[in-house]
Amino acid sequence: MGEVKMKEQAASQAAKAQNAVENLSDAPEIVRLAKEALEDKKGQNIKIIDISKVSVLADYFIIADGSNPNQVQAMVDNVEEVLGRAGYECRQIEGYGTANWILMDYGDMIVHAFCREDRLFYDLERIWRDGKLVEEDV
Repeated sequence: MGEVKMKEQAASQAAKAQNAVENLSDAPEIVRLAKEALEDKKGQNIKIIDISKVSVLADYFIIADGSNPNQVQAMVDNVEEVLGRAGYECRQIEGYGTANWILMDYGDMIVHAFCREDRLFYDLERIWRDGKLVEEDV
């Protein structure tokens, strides 16, 4: 009986380690710069998801929302400016005209900037829940 319990505990610890939250300090510079640029324009509910183990699309998704289309466009403009100055070029931007959901493709990182209602509707965090949530260092 004790052996079974030890195996269960070991399996539980392994599962926790596999789903461990990554720290923002471990993320690449481009991810940290994009997060700061979104924060500078008052982006809300910024989440960084490491999807490198679950997808070949990118290594990181950054998801943020703004209160209206003008703010969402300002957030995206700031990300593009800050990352451009750091030498990172955006491959493609989609959705800028309507600004309900703007996607910025930087290859290994994709930024999703939403109007609040659209973010709730599409719920990317739920869809990509197999990725690791990257959090601020405490």
